[in-house]
Amino acid sequence: MTSSASSDPRDQLVDHLPALRAFALSLTREGASADDLVQDTIVKAWTNMDKFQAGTNLRAWLFTILRNTFYSARRKTKREVSDTDGIHAARQATRPDHDGRLALNDFREAFQKLPDEQREALILVGASGFSYEEAAGMTGVAVGTVKSRANRGRRRLAELLHLAEGEELNMTDQATLAVMAQNNSSSR
Repeated sequence: MTSSASSDPRDQLVDHLPALRAFALSLTREGASADDLVQDTIVKAWTNMDKFQAGTNLRAWLFTILRNTFYSARRKTKREVSDTDGIHAARQATRPDHDGRLALNDFREAFQKLPDEQREALILVGASGFSYEEAAGMTGVAVGTVKSRANRGRRRLAELLHLAEGEELNMTDQATLAVMAQNNSSSR
């Protein structure tokens, strides 16, 4: 389906569900909670579609709604359920059918140890493909802050994974590789 400035953005919501679910999984670390978060996001977007500015980035608008919904709920509960044993994380993705299973599991465990802000920055500019500027707009922080969070997150992941300077993570999962990539463009 081709999108145009005159088409109803509601018709495009389904196209963004996989990316929204992936972002929700990175924030909630639990499949059912991620699904609930995506559903809440779509309901809010649908009911507030009159606030969406035609010609702007619908995906960025949806990611902002999802992020704000997540942090609002988190502030209300004042508690986060930890997944220290990795049971929930282990159910979130299909493991590759090769030796990369251990590397993916190590990455998942290391990624969960990052602070929320660093994880969020890596998902937005790495796995989701947003520019630093778009991620800054969605999170309400300066572009430099997003770059700093992403770089600190990458460095910390490299430390946790015991990677030597310049050593590549040997994986085939494109989303994971994108999170670790340091050559994200500053604008799209």
